[in-house]
Amino acid sequence: MAASQINLPRIDADVLLVGGGHAHVAVLADWIRRGVPQGARAVLLTPDPVLRYSGMVPGWLAGQHAISDGLVDLAALAARAGVELVLDRCAALDPEARRVKTAGGQEIAFTIASFDTGGVGRGAALLGKDPRIVEVRPIGAFVERLAGLRASGQGLAHVVIAGGGAGGVELAFGLRNLAGAAPRPEVRLVTGTSGLLPGFADGVRRRVAKSLARQGIAVIVADAAFERGTPIAGGQWLEPVDLIIAATGSAAPGWVPVSGIATDAAGFLSVDAHHRSPSHPHIFAAGDVAARTDRPLAHAGVHAVFAGPVLAANLRKAAAGEAPQAAYRPRWNNLYLMNTGDGSAILSYGPLSAQGPWVLALKHWIDKRWIAKYAALAKSE
Repeated sequence: MAASQINLPRIDADVLLVGGGHAHVAVLADWIRRGVPQGARAVLLTPDPVLRYSGMVPGWLAGQHAISDGLVDLAALAARAGVELVLDRCAALDPEARRVKTAGGQEIAFTIASFDTGGVGRGAALLGKDPRIVEVRPIGAFVERLAGLRASGQGLAHVVIAGGGAGGVELAFGLRNLAGAAPRPEVRLVTGTSGLLPGFADGVRRRVAKSLARQGIAVIVADAAFERGTPIAGGQWLEPVDLIIAATGSAAPGWVPVSGIATDAAGFLSVDAHHRSPSHPHIFAAGDVAARTDRPLAHAGVHAVFAGPVLAANLRKAAAGEAPQAAYRPRWNNLYLMNTGDGSAILSYGPLSAQGPWVLALKHWIDKRWIAKYAALAKSE
């Protein structure tokens, strides 16, 4: 019998967390340390019992990490926090009735809700439909797909990365240095018309361009598309192509713009500096699903990580019937450490750049420390 035909009992939550993203793990950590706000009944709705940390995926491709190294155990964190875990995906939101419906047909009623579901891939919308296209989002499914291709030894000889941002660049380096591959995959990076690393300093772009050239990764500054079933970019035919990885940024999940909640022009859930909806103050959001109304904020994992403690503080205030006070004010610039897959990495901080094995060592230390923090919290007392 289909899930939609099963009369599932409604779940009632005082505080509902929708999505197990980078911000919500910080909320769970707060609840483990300080208790669920007001002793409320809390529920976490997420499709997977673990969070895949995207920052370690290029290193996994290059053989620097095991596939299990970049996982946060959401199920264990929820259990430690006293939060009910529902393994399903959000399919619809009614912000007025304070209801969420899951893909499996479950209805969850809430008093306060927070969304950290991430966005969805834009590959099909931007490139067209082709079985060779693999979306980077959601990252867990992306890693599973690549792990299957690696295990089969097929489908990774000729790879095109569509997207010239930091994520696309790191994936190009990781796949060019794919562990156990002989010969190494041929990788082409199709940046789009915005070019390589738009928004980054000239010194960073020069370092990245030199590293790409040194490793034999071709860069095509054009939009990728399909013409009669064949991928092209800038007038060039891209065949042979085994895999096209869509690192083309994030789109809003389809259920957000049709829900009636305030959104930006692209359909992302609007939030203020407190990460609260301006139209429905009982709803909060962070990460790729959200868009700040007070300032532009890129859809990047670093912002979700830093917004997490702010979200935790404001949910605690809201549960007590008080106005949120904490605000996430991004730094004037953010540190980016791009793994080049060959034992080195490139540092970017505003106008500053650096490169070398020490940058990769710093990246590994930061990434592993973040994972270890939540691993320690997940352990039973």
